[in-house]
Amino acid sequence: MNAYIVGVLVPLVVTVLLRNAKNSKKRGLLADVGGEPGYAIRNHRFTSPVQTAWEGISTLAELFEHSCEQYRDKYLLGTRELISREVEVTEDGRSFEKLHLGDYEWLTYGRAFEAVCNFASGLAQLGHRKEERAAIFADTREEWFIALQGCFRRNVTVVTIYASLGEEALCHSLNETEVTTVICGCKELKKLIEISEQLDTVKRVICMDDEIPSNASYVEQSKSWTITSFGDVESLGRENPVDADLPLPADIAVIMYTSGSTGLPKGVMMTHANVLATVSAVMTIVPGLGSKDIYMAYLPMAHILELAAENVMAAVGSAIGYGSPLTLTDTSSKIKKGTKGDATVLLPTLMTAVPAILDRVRDGVLKKVNAKGGLAKKFFDVAYTRRLSAVNGSWFGAFGPEKAIWNFLVFKKVRAILGGRIRFVLSGGAPLSGDTQRFINICLGAPIGQGYGLTETSAGATFSEVDDTSVGRVGAPLPCSFIKLIDWPEGGYLTSDSPMPRGEIVVGGPNVTVGYFKNEEKTKELYKVDERGMRWYYTGDIGQFHADGCLEIIDRKIDIVKLQHGEYVSLGKVEAALLVSPYVDNIMLHANPFHSYCVALLVASQHTVEDWASKQGIPFTDFADLCEKAETKKELLASIQKEAKRAQLQKFEIPIKIKVLSEPWTPESGLVTAAFKIKREIIRKAFSEELSELYAS
Repeated sequence: MNAYIVGVLVPLVVTVLLRNAKNSKKRGLLADVGGEPGYAIRNHRFTSPVQTAWEGISTLAELFEHSCEQYRDKYLLGTRELISREVEVTEDGRSFEKLHLGDYEWLTYGRAFEAVCNFASGLAQLGHRKEERAAIFADTREEWFIALQGCFRRNVTVVTIYASLGEEALCHSLNETEVTTVICGCKELKKLIEISEQLDTVKRVICMDDEIPSNASYVEQSKSWTITSFGDVESLGRENPVDADLPLPADIAVIMYTSGSTGLPKGVMMTHANVLATVSAVMTIVPGLGSKDIYMAYLPMAHILELAAENVMAAVGSAIGYGSPLTLTDTSSKIKKGTKGDATVLLPTLMTAVPAILDRVRDGVLKKVNAKGGLAKKFFDVAYTRRLSAVNGSWFGAFGPEKAIWNFLVFKKVRAILGGRIRFVLSGGAPLSGDTQRFINICLGAPIGQGYGLTETSAGATFSEVDDTSVGRVGAPLPCSFIKLIDWPEGGYLTSDSPMPRGEIVVGGPNVTVGYFKNEEKTKELYKVDERGMRWYYTGDIGQFHADGCLEIIDRKIDIVKLQHGEYVSLGKVEAALLVSPYVDNIMLHANPFHSYCVALLVASQHTVEDWASKQGIPFTDFADLCEKAETKKELLASIQKEAKRAQLQKFEIPIKIKVLSEPWTPESGLVTAAFKIKREIIRKAFSEELSELYAS
């Protein structure tokens, strides 16, 4: 009996006590703040917001130079060698580009600093003055980072533009900011040439690729543009060095254009001090950041999440290896069959992800498991159930040895998809479902730090700590921020609500940006400075604080629609619940104030739906044909209604009719942002006939 107590019960009691201690840990504390009355929380370790983690460093330019001096001979920037491009033609005649990529080729911190200094000097030699703005319009890559830091060394404000941005938004961004120099890739240069007649101020284009389109000479003559390769700019600067003209903390580092989910994008002005505050805060949250880490960079650097993450990595001596969502894994769509994806070659330890990417990883794993079927599927299900029980606090699989066994026998293969060495994943950009968070956490064996922030807060607001095993929350305030909830009576959210205070989320701190470029009206509406000089941003998101000081996002003011009989429907909340269905690749709920019910546009998951149809013996010519069949609509509607009931949605929140769509929504199609958030108004216009039919039928 004594041996049993010592060997089994004691570890169990210790495990339960430790888990309860973690769950009861105060992660955020009440704060005394100024401004509009509300319920304010600060980080439990810092009484006032952090501005910099490095003594004597107050700008991103200073921070980068400091890192390059400290880590001079360590690897910083890595890019894969392109061995070949091939075109693969499918049976139905469609062609796809496939890449054969080799090993990573690296620049050390010392060499990267030389490249940055050379680019900065070359930019000045081309005639770009510091009071002029430069735009970076390209996919995430090594040259993007070098160009950014090069501009910082000349105190040039960088306008960041998504590579997937449409013509109208692209023209708007470049003309509004009066950009004179655009730094882009060959693909983006082709877009610029097409809209050259609509661009008012562009004088110079620096192409990151050696290949320059043949029709570039047309704009060089007709618009008097100077088009130069990135390499030539570096060479020009190397031969004609120019002294640095470093910025001050209050200087505008970046005008970052939002992805335009609610219309034309707005340019958010962020200072060096703003971004440095977020970088400094994240330093205190992610455990053990340092020169042994390798970071997988593949999200758009025009998104503040990726831009901040790469600056964090460079600050601590980590290596940054570049890839793309289409080449990330061995089975990614642009990887030549039989060759390796980015993660397999890089073996990263850290990565950031948006929920849409993590959802795809989960769906990809489940697809493989279900395809194998039989004993392999049962074995996976048992392993997953045991690990889930352990994470949720039951005694099944709670002990280290069993965890190690399941990881070795089952989850090792899953981890290999992303290289097998991931130790921490940061998820941001949108709410991550609890199911996906648990799945990725168990299968990768690494904690997922779910964060909340906006472009307007330099990505900083809240972040979940590494020992917080809860799901559905976004953590406590980052050390750079105060988070305050204020009453929103119209929506029924009050800080006096029980059991948790609820309200609109307001973020205050040195990370809160200056405002919107050339949009004083919107800036005054959403930004406020209190009597103590603290700057606050009114997010429009609705949150609630848990007892331990962690925030949960529960709604969004802009997404709430009032139905015919007075019920309020939160579109985003319902969509998050319905996305859990395995049949759903994407979904947009639509509520019309003149009707008493909701409908939905549902983008079907091709593999799952085709697999279901095959098992049911339903004949179809192609996927579009299958999506039109009555049996398919019935099955998919039943599936999302089941998930709606499981999420305890009200009857009026659950769509009663759906339109099943076969074509995915991608950033290239303009229907979702680069972070895969749906562009509600654009989708509504694009599918206005389908929505009208749903209400009419």
